[in-house]
Amino acid sequence: MLKKRLINFLKFLAFLGIGLGILYLVYRQQSAAFQEECALKGISPENCSLIAKVANDFQEANYFWILLVLLAFLVSNISRAIRWNMLIRPMGFSPRLVNSFLATILGYFANLGLPRMGEIVRGATLSQYEKIPVEKVMGTIVVDRIFDVISILLVTSLAFLLEYDKIMAFVRENVSLGERLGNTSNLLLLLGAFGLAVLAFFFLLRKQIARSRIYQRVIEITKGFLQGIKTVRRLNRPWLFLVHSVNIWFMYYLMTYLCFFAFEPTAGLSMLAGLVVFVFGGWGIVIPSPGGMGTYHFLAQTALSIYGVSGDDGFSWANIAFFSIQLGCNVLVGILALVLLPVINRHYDPIEAAPQPEEQVAA
Repeated sequence: MLKKRLINFLKFLAFLGIGLGILYLVYRQQSAAFQEECALKGISPENCSLIAKVANDFQEANYFWILLVLLAFLVSNISRAIRWNMLIRPMGFSPRLVNSFLATILGYFANLGLPRMGEIVRGATLSQYEKIPVEKVMGTIVVDRIFDVISILLVTSLAFLLEYDKIMAFVRENVSLGERLGNTSNLLLLLGAFGLAVLAFFFLLRKQIARSRIYQRVIEITKGFLQGIKTVRRLNRPWLFLVHSVNIWFMYYLMTYLCFFAFEPTAGLSMLAGLVVFVFGGWGIVIPSPGGMGTYHFLAQTALSIYGVSGDDGFSWANIAFFSIQLGCNVLVGILALVLLPVINRHYDPIEAAPQPEEQVAA
């Protein structure tokens, strides 16, 4: 037990160090650019501090919009809790919505300490208060996350489809791969040769690879992925599951878009800009670091620059959005969940529901 705690603590320090390191690099880059801008305006370095600017931007932010961000966060997780319960009920259990909701919130809170720990905390918490075998709960969480993966891929595709020209123009302007690797034909030739080498490697070693544990694990994950998608067909109302799935991600998107109005330099950005910033920032949160610290700042700020927001303003907005969501949503509501769960379950005795008949479960 002590060894496991030590390993988890070391993991936390490693992820925290990565997040803080990326955040520091982003800050240092933007601080240097901010100093150059001040020099052009004749402002002395003593009166030109990016930290002071960010602090001032926090003070001047419109917190009415931040409260709406918090509301969107709560609505999204009500839908997530309802969707989770829909996956649990066919197994013969009927958890209370409030317990599923608070367990979900507690999972976000745990993720701030150690990335991906939230899924374990979320499942263990519901298992404890609803008397559901933990392995069954964790199975539903896997399915829940499978649909999150599908959702973020679909939203990413939508963003690139709608803003392809703008994004690619930004990439061509800022990433000169042609100059680094020669011309485009050389790049395609290099990629083609690499692809052929990879295919040849897998063909020659296909028997050894098929017997390897990694290959078997990939096959198991792929099968689990497909089985997870098929479980929706066994639900009473699969269309309702899809409605809540759409609502979850629409609320996530609103959290980004509404936060634009909290900060004057971003208040005039379009809904499409909100979609692109949401996608970039979303992948920043997916990358393992506490709550996306550092990675979220870098990618959200990069997306904002596509729409002409300066680096220092982008850095301020990323901090306002990140810390408002993490502190206001995950920490504050997470602590409330930690306090409320034992209180509201003090006299609660979960009743096991009868499994749904196959003819009712089938789509």
